[in-house]
Amino acid sequence: MHPPHSGGERMTASPLVIWGGTGHARVIRDALDARHWRVVAVFDRREIPSPFEDVPLFVGTDGFARWIQTSPTSQTTAACVAIGGADGRSRLDTANFLHSQGLPLPTIVHRTGFVAATAIHGDGCQVLAQAAVCANARLGHSVIINTAASVDHDCVIGDGVHIAPGARVAGEVVIEECAFVGTGAVVLPRVRIGAGAIVGAGAVVTKDVPARVTVAGNPARPIRVGT
Repeated sequence: MHPPHSGGERMTASPLVIWGGTGHARVIRDALDARHWRVVAVFDRREIPSPFEDVPLFVGTDGFARWIQTSPTSQTTAACVAIGGADGRSRLDTANFLHSQGLPLPTIVHRTGFVAATAIHGDGCQVLAQAAVCANARLGHSVIINTAASVDHDCVIGDGVHIAPGARVAGEVVIEECAFVGTGAVVLPRVRIGAGAIVGAGAVVTKDVPARVTVAGNPARPIRVGT
């Protein structure tokens, strides 16, 4: 159960909803500063238990429509997308839907995360516990830099990319839209990873990865080609 907020925090914190009701939602709530945000609703496309005992879960766009019609805070509510893994397209589509409904998507930075003053990021990014985004890095929209992952200087990270826990992305790397870099992977300097590509856990990427190709191993080699 998430630690309770104090009465003062409830008075000053702004309402926020999370789309995605599995484990990543709990990670997101832990990253929120409770003085600034309070989670008021969770949404998921499936009928599953809420990840939080004190927050209701609504199912799909129909559930969202019912919530937004009845919530007194809906006009001032922000949103966060808790869809992790390699499903960057769903993450972007969900973010676009929430934005179309008038809900802003703030960037969430865990209290132990680091974002350089010269880094640039789009809406809805997540920099989680002990993660680092270094000098002159550029993140697109709805990018996840997960627990203890790092993105070094002058990287360009496209919309919907997920850098999984413990991954290391060296300087001047380009990762295109909706690609996924798995847990503990290493991407060497000046490599380009194509749109929708997947880098397997623990892989060491020494050369460019084409779009929609899955690579694994050390050095990373193609094991699957998507469509």
